[in-house]
Amino acid sequence: MEQNPLERNNGKEARVKTERKEGEPTAAFKGASWAALTVGVSAYLIGLFNAGMELNEKGYYFAVLVFGLYAAVSLQKAVRDKEEGIAVTGIYYGLSWFAVIIAISLMAIGLYNAGSIILSEKGFYAMAFVLSLFAAITIQKNIRDTQLAREKD
Repeated sequence: MEQNPLERNNGKEARVKTERKEGEPTAAFKGASWAALTVGVSAYLIGLFNAGMELNEKGYYFAVLVFGLYAAVSLQKAVRDKEEGIAVTGIYYGLSWFAVIIAISLMAIGLYNAGSIILSEKGFYAMAFVLSLFAAITIQKNIRDTQLAREKD
């Protein structure tokens, strides 16, 4: 028996129930991914805003975050395209890996050499950075999986 897409909540307002396609991430997983990105980037930026660093140092750490986010999403796309048999040039694939490695290295080198930042703050920035990169990759994967699942129909 097929269910009516309009469901009633004990006589209250009607809602349209959307069905999740096979292979599509759950709404909870999508929400958790966006929440992780929001928390990671917000914590990082709030930490930078409140830091007692010079403006050029803050700019450096901001640029590394933006570069890292872009590089992580680009790498996820390149790896996924290659896995699915979509043409990816060797130079783009290599540059994607190189960009992620450089972004992580710039963050590590910057934190290692930052004499004005105490160790706990260094750990805070490192963890917020890693959380943000991971969340960006996960969101890109969710978007791709959702698109692929909906194209199957």
